[in-house]
Amino acid sequence: MPKSARKGSNGITKSDPYAAAAVRKKSSHSNNIFRMNTDLGQHILKNPGVAQAIVDKADLKQSDIVLEIGPGSGNLTVKILEKAKRVIAIEQDPRMAAELTKKVQGTPAAKRLDLVLGDVIKQEKLPYFDVCISNTPYQISSPLTFRLLATSPAPRCCILMFQREFAMRLFARPGDRLYSRLSVNAQMWAKISHVMKVGKNNFNPPPAVESNVVKIVPKVPRPQVAYEEWDGLLRVAFVRKNKTLRSGFLGTSSVLEMLEANYRTFCAQNDITLDDGPSDASSAVDDMEIEDDATLGADEEMEVGDEDDVPDFFKEAADRRAKKLEGNPNRKKRGKVAELVRNKVKKVLEVDSELADKRARMCDEGDFLKLLYSFNQEGIHFS
Repeated sequence: MPKSARKGSNGITKSDPYAAAAVRKKSSHSNNIFRMNTDLGQHILKNPGVAQAIVDKADLKQSDIVLEIGPGSGNLTVKILEKAKRVIAIEQDPRMAAELTKKVQGTPAAKRLDLVLGDVIKQEKLPYFDVCISNTPYQISSPLTFRLLATSPAPRCCILMFQREFAMRLFARPGDRLYSRLSVNAQMWAKISHVMKVGKNNFNPPPAVESNVVKIVPKVPRPQVAYEEWDGLLRVAFVRKNKTLRSGFLGTSSVLEMLEANYRTFCAQNDITLDDGPSDASSAVDDMEIEDDATLGADEEMEVGDEDDVPDFFKEAADRRAKKLEGNPNRKKRGKVAELVRNKVKKVLEVDSELADKRARMCDEGDFLKLLYSFNQEGIHFS
């Protein structure tokens, strides 16, 4: 009679290697801490070589305070702590924060790590830092970039990992397919350079797209341009970046209505009296001259691919116009103030800047600065 197989402490017989393997597999699953939340952009950088290269590109000093956005389980954090004086890590997921705390617990580095639990975009004010390093959650790429560029005092540099197409937009040049409002805005406030490509297999779980690391060095001193004015101009220009600026400004009623409202505000603030009567010119505007904003959202040439939604005034104006023109859609009344603003815009485009026939995608920073200066000289503002 054969001997009965002995049972181990886990209840599996010694003579059953397949059952033992099953237990090991089950044990492996039970040791998984949690599932990654890809809705929060959780793709952990698992390649230590890439992590080290990112830290090296920051040229950290022993006196540096480093802000890390989305540290995850801390693979980048521990390498930053080896070189920096202190790390301020902002993490939205409490589970990740607990894992990072556990990773440095009991080590000398633990005293040099300040962990902030929350959404970096919702932070009222960012703490002081010299350098920012981030494996950036893709859904906050645009707001995080401009939040960092607006930080005062400006950091020495930011080393940020982005989805490849977003990264390419940051340093696209006039005429490039990806040149956009984001490109002009970012390059206005900083010098941007490409650092390296990072394949999707360097992450756990792998994202659907490839990534790039960029280095952003804010310009010091900052350009003496009001951000709201600058960004407002770019929003209008890039809504239809493949059309001429004449068409974008003079051929879109929503833009003219917005500029008229802003001009009225400017006049009220500067005690300038306006004649608000009906225009002496033709009371109706040729339909070929001004496009219908109701179709704007479906225009195939609209620039909405870089996290830049259509400005609200387009949507609001489309609703107002639809109600206003219900009875007689071919008659579009114009008052003296509207006529005045239209003539000012036309003068800026055709005479002062001579950019009327240029397309936004072909304009460089100097062109947009000339345009903004000329508009402001005429009392036309974008914020």
